[in-house]
Amino acid sequence: METRTRRILLMRPLLQAAVIGVLVVALSGCQALRWPWFGRDRQAVEPLETEEQAEQAELDELDRAPPRVIDPQVERRTIKVPKIDDENFELGITYGFLSIEDFGTNPVYGLTGTYHVTEDFFLRADYGRSEAGRTSFETLGGNVQLLTESERQFTSYSLSLGYNFLPGEVFVGRNIAMTSSFYVLGGVGWTEFAGDDRLTYNFGAGFKVLPSDWLALHIGVQDRVFDTDLLGRTKVSNNIEMVLGVTAFF
Repeated sequence: METRTRRILLMRPLLQAAVIGVLVVALSGCQALRWPWFGRDRQAVEPLETEEQAEQAELDELDRAPPRVIDPQVERRTIKVPKIDDENFELGITYGFLSIEDFGTNPVYGLTGTYHVTEDFFLRADYGRSEAGRTSFETLGGNVQLLTESERQFTSYSLSLGYNFLPGEVFVGRNIAMTSSFYVLGGVGWTEFAGDDRLTYNFGAGFKVLPSDWLALHIGVQDRVFDTDLLGRTKVSNNIEMVLGVTAFF
């Protein structure tokens, strides 16, 4: 019995060594069989993670990029348009021609003073001076004189109400623009002619341009109407005046 027990005790270390060796071999074989599956799984997952990272990186890059702004590349021009001065008073001189009925056409010169009540309406005072010529009766009659030299002086005074309309611009070349407008006016006054003071009504129209904010150029036409009896009968005399003017705001 002791001999048998001793043999078992002697064989026990050998059995333990054998069992350990079998377990080691078995574990090695299992690892060899299962490892490729783990490798394939990792190889299959890794590309998916790489694509997601690339997409995320592209989105991050777009977010960081500044927005694109379209520049039309249009060259802007600076145009200086003269404006009417803030002052309401306007003073100027005129020169042109006056057709005195029955006495021919003669030069006329004068002064104008304007007060701008609003942007559209204005009050204007006019003074004009001319000299009447000879009538056809005097020319054909030889030495016949209907008027003396002093009586031939034609002096007019008038106060008119005017209205500006159709404001716009006048272009000189491609780079100069001047403010412009038309106007109409009508008023009353008197005329010293042929030794008498005659009640006179006037009406007309004009056009003006402003080369600067204080200077204006005018062209105007007026009819000065009064009653006369110089030729032996009473009639209405129409006296047409056409002038150019230069005025300044102050």
